[in-house]
Amino acid sequence: MTQLGPQVTDAAPRCAAPDPNPRKPALLLPAGACDCHAHICGPADSYKYDDGRIYTPPDALLPDYLAMLDTLGVQRAVVIQPSVYGTDNSVTLAAIKESSIPCRGVAVIDETISDDGIAALDQAGIRGIRLNLVDVASPTGDMPLDIARRLAERIAPLGWHTEFLVHVDDYPDFDTLFADFPTDIVLGHLGYMRPDKNIEEPGFQALLRLMRNGRCWVKLTGPYRISSGDLPYPGVTDTAHALVDCAPDRIVWGSDWPHVMVTKPMPNDGELCDLLSDWVRDGDTRRKILVDNPARLYGF
Repeated sequence: MTQLGPQVTDAAPRCAAPDPNPRKPALLLPAGACDCHAHICGPADSYKYDDGRIYTPPDALLPDYLAMLDTLGVQRAVVIQPSVYGTDNSVTLAAIKESSIPCRGVAVIDETISDDGIAALDQAGIRGIRLNLVDVASPTGDMPLDIARRLAERIAPLGWHTEFLVHVDDYPDFDTLFADFPTDIVLGHLGYMRPDKNIEEPGFQALLRLMRNGRCWVKLTGPYRISSGDLPYPGVTDTAHALVDCAPDRIVWGSDWPHVMVTKPMPNDGELCDLLSDWVRDGDTRRKILVDNPARLYGF
């Protein structure tokens, strides 16, 4: 993802591999269900990692990813450019092209890209850009939105969105900051609050206000990133319920495969999928989140 500040350049720890034997979930997913957040990484001997990466993933290849989705009953996918490749979107674009199921992508770009380059990404199936705001501003500092706004102005005519990696609990004025942003915005990991925070945080409440105004989408992804416990990840259900109750038309779901930088026990993807039964208890709303909303956001 585009780094709006310095990256960590010391040792890049190696990540554990995902569970190679995903279990079929107890939850039956609706036809056309979409995984809206996954990464393809590798093979490492063919694609060079960015020197400034903060982790080194295992090879997480398209055939294994598609096999996992088949086990879950997922029939559409969105591949998100991982930070380990910087602005070289080659792996992501190859995955979209070679996928045996309908597939879209979210790319990482910077201001050096030409208009023709953006148009080519659009033709290749890219539907948004990803920006990292996690490591670039302190809770008392200013969020560096100037670059993000300029990029968003360039992609807005294509109907793309801007996906941010951001801890909403850092920004109690989150809704004000993004009220006039040029594109819709998308947040991963249920807003990515830190494990010691809860839904009463001013930043989370600001996120809910922005969702009600129809300017923001949130992904139900990566519960292990926002919970201090192991599966089923205490506290996440309350967060999911608050988001879904607020704006069910603005929620999508993703596996977060291959679960990079997870320090907890590696979850099985079938077990992760089954968490949806608690997060979204109404079947019609689950269908909206898994099928209808992704179709609108990513243009399936």
